[in-house]
Amino acid sequence: MAQYLILIYEDESNYLSRSTEVMQQAMQAHGRFAEEVVAQGGKILGGNQLAPTPTATSIRSDVVTDGPFVETKEALGGYYLVEAQDLDQAIAFGKLCPAPFGGVEVRPVVDNSGM
Repeated sequence: MAQYLILIYEDESNYLSRSTEVMQQAMQAHGRFAEEVVAQGGKILGGNQLAPTPTATSIRSDVVTDGPFVETKEALGGYYLVEAQDLDQAIAFGKLCPAPFGGVEVRPVVDNSGM
């Protein structure tokens, strides 16, 4: 089975004033997502929520700057590393991934183990 990264992009401002209820709903949605991936024959190998973009440090050549490199409405907020039979199954998992304030991107992980 191949590995795919499901990248979660959302508008962070929707989470700035989040209530406990909204966070509980989000955690429950991610729990259901994980259960569904397994139920459909996939495997979650890892995943994490990322700290907000103001905590980012960008590096371009030798230039280091605080914050994200570009201003965008949606920022990378978290990811899942999944194992799927093929890209079609990985896309199906991506469609299940909760991202109520944005969307997700599915990308294959390149296997460089033979290099």
